[in-house]
Amino acid sequence: MSLASIPRTICVLAIALWLLPGFGSRSAVAADQPDQSAPTTSSSVSPIEQALLDIKSDDAAARSNAAAFLIEKGDASLIPKLDEIRADADRAVRLAIKPVIDSLKNHANLTSEQADTRRSAAADLVGTGRPEAITWLEDAAAKEQVWWVKYTMEESAQLIQLRSDDPTAKLSAVKKLGELRSQNGLSVLKELLEAGTQSGATDQQRAVADSAQVSIGQIDSWSWWAGTIETLFRGISLSSILLIMSLGLAIVFGLMGVINMAHGELMMVGAYATFVTQQAFLAWFSPENFDWYFPVALPVAFLSAALFGLVLEATVIRFLYGRLLETLLATWGVSLILMQAARVYFGDLTAVIAPQALRGGAQVMVGVYLPYNRIFIIVLSIVCVLGIYFLLFRSNLGVRVRAVTQNRNMSACLGIPTRKVDSYTFAFASGLAGVAGWALTMVGNVDPGLGQNYIVDAFMVVVTGGVGKLAGTIWASLGIGGLNKFIEPVSGAVYGKVFILVGVILFLQWRPQGLFAAKGRNADA
Repeated sequence: MSLASIPRTICVLAIALWLLPGFGSRSAVAADQPDQSAPTTSSSVSPIEQALLDIKSDDAAARSNAAAFLIEKGDASLIPKLDEIRADADRAVRLAIKPVIDSLKNHANLTSEQADTRRSAAADLVGTGRPEAITWLEDAAAKEQVWWVKYTMEESAQLIQLRSDDPTAKLSAVKKLGELRSQNGLSVLKELLEAGTQSGATDQQRAVADSAQVSIGQIDSWSWWAGTIETLFRGISLSSILLIMSLGLAIVFGLMGVINMAHGELMMVGAYATFVTQQAFLAWFSPENFDWYFPVALPVAFLSAALFGLVLEATVIRFLYGRLLETLLATWGVSLILMQAARVYFGDLTAVIAPQALRGGAQVMVGVYLPYNRIFIIVLSIVCVLGIYFLLFRSNLGVRVRAVTQNRNMSACLGIPTRKVDSYTFAFASGLAGVAGWALTMVGNVDPGLGQNYIVDAFMVVVTGGVGKLAGTIWASLGIGGLNKFIEPVSGAVYGKVFILVGVILFLQWRPQGLFAAKGRNADA
């Protein structure tokens, strides 16, 4: 090293010594600052955010713990975030998230403004089996005003409580379900009863089994009454359908002396008129006005069947008055023609969508559910009976009809147009069959054989009640329709009809004129 280079070496060392402390201080400052690229630690996020991160984890235990935590919090505002996570997640994560979303939605729906939504949410929470749901249901039941919604909330809370490991809580739930007459808890109670009667059962299991046996007895006893009431209602409903159909048949048979085997097909005409009206509303009206098709279809069905009846009377029946067998054969041929024509034009099966107001039903007791469409048919039959009564017995038209029925020649001498009375009476009776078809679209499909399902029962009603007697038709329809529904569960539908037919034959042997003796043209003959 030369002497000239010594000062430069000293300068470089001095600069290095000056820079080293600064470099060290900057390194210390940089170390104190958080690394923006490092993963977020658990200490910097809230527990809910951490759970949302954990539920995406590959660790199954972490996903399960996160799902349990989110359900426990019950925060419905997390649903959009969970939906976003589920959209891009694999199958394992989606399976972990689904019960969380379902529980949170049902929890939120417990406070919905719609009673059906609250009740549905309470019923769905039973499937989760989460103990947190018990508190949600009890809180919601304490504020609930609708009785059946409150019942479902209490029942669901007790059903979840049955899965508890606490013997005291389980015993309380068993007793409460018995008091509620819960049909949904019956299977679980039977399992508890079976578990408590086995040889290795503990004292606690035996105590629960004893309580379950008492609750099962309460539920079974109530179920018998509920089943009886529902069967009675179904019988009245079937009687109403038979009554509407039999009214027209009774008028034609009783007042005009005609056996109209095509009456069932006139009912089919009313059903197809309802179907065509529905299709017209679907094609030409907005969906908001769709339900209006049903009231519009009522006069359409009545007038369509009445027009068919008017043509049938003018072309066939008018030449066969007083000839029962000929009218039977002729109208039977007409019925075959109408059925085949409907099959060719519409096909074998069409359906009518019931209006929104007639869907669903009303629960009037535990285990007793009454469909709105059946209730409507019962009310419709009452309206039809009252209308026919006032038309026949409280109007001038009814006086003329009864006068022609009792003495045609005398009526003609008094200036009553007997030919018009015959035509209009037959058309009116056919229109009633159309109304029956309009009502039947709510409880079954529309097909060419629709009328054949009821025509035999309708004839039995007319004959048993007494030909042409309104009161007899009402009582006979109630009796045959009710017996049908009470016998069917025991013997089946086919044997049930056979038993009723045998009963009608035996009854007519004892009382040939039916419940009420016939009066009029047919009786005079």
